[in-house]
Amino acid sequence: MNRAKFLATTALAVLGVTAGAAHADTWRYAFEESLNEVQGVYAQKFKEYIEENSDHEIQLFPYGTLGESADIMEQAQAGILQFVDQSPGFTGALIPEAQVFFVPYMLPQKSDELFEFFRTSVAINEMFPELYAEQGLELLTMFPEGEVAMTTKQPVTGPADLDEVKFRVMTNPLLVESYKAFGATPTPLPWGEVYGGLQTNIIQGQENPVFFIESTKMYEVTDYITFAGHNNFTTAVMANQKFYKGLGDDDKKLVQDATDAAFEYILNYQSGLQEESLKKIMDAKPSMTVTVLTDEQRAPFKAAAGEVEAAFIEMTGDSGKKILDQMKADIDSVSNGS
Repeated sequence: MNRAKFLATTALAVLGVTAGAAHADTWRYAFEESLNEVQGVYAQKFKEYIEENSDHEIQLFPYGTLGESADIMEQAQAGILQFVDQSPGFTGALIPEAQVFFVPYMLPQKSDELFEFFRTSVAINEMFPELYAEQGLELLTMFPEGEVAMTTKQPVTGPADLDEVKFRVMTNPLLVESYKAFGATPTPLPWGEVYGGLQTNIIQGQENPVFFIESTKMYEVTDYITFAGHNNFTTAVMANQKFYKGLGDDDKKLVQDATDAAFEYILNYQSGLQEESLKKIMDAKPSMTVTVLTDEQRAPFKAAAGEVEAAFIEMTGDSGKKILDQMKADIDSVSNGS
């Protein structure tokens, strides 16, 4: 039995369903985080809206319930899951253009501009859905989860400090290129191996939003948190396309309304979340050192961004360049207030 078939059979056994049950009143939704992390909070709001406005039920499957990120994507494509939330960091293997979110220093740093970009972006709302559809997925929305910070065992004030540092990255070719450009030795690892890898010094660093660093206790096995301002973690909520296309107009509207309600809720939820999470980290480990790099210290990291952008275009060709150009135009639009 091949891996995909095995995973599908295993998931069906866990869920107690058949593959033909896509139109049942119980819809299944898996994501990459726990219930109390950002993806989980979004999923709970989505579930709440669906169940308050229909007879449908949403079953939520947090990280690890049905396997790793690759597993839940396969299950979503197979129709075993109706909904899945997965970062473009993992989806990049299926949709290379989705790696654009890992071009450093591209997304707006101001929250209001960042949120407006995700609301109005032509690239996100018009171009990406076609690419996801080619993989049997209906892209419902993308949203940011928080500024990415590095956690390391030694201080980082510039690329030289990352020299020979084995830095965990998602299994994403462009993220590998980013950390090469930053001077590190990028080391792709499944999330389930990261804490142990840091604990045993197999790796010496990783990156994530602060709420995730706090909730997964990454601060226990690292000593420095560094904000280089290079990115904001992005995620995407998708439906199995065959399932979605098979819904009646009322149910399609229900799903879209639930998506929109949860989107606005999660943006508001993030207000103050980083500061709150940092306080929890410092309360738990007062010796933790938190550094926000100055513009001068960020300059060499920013200089490396051009190299990563070139690598993205090389990986994705004309399609990737069109996405990248449109995203830049979308960002300019919100930054200039037009």
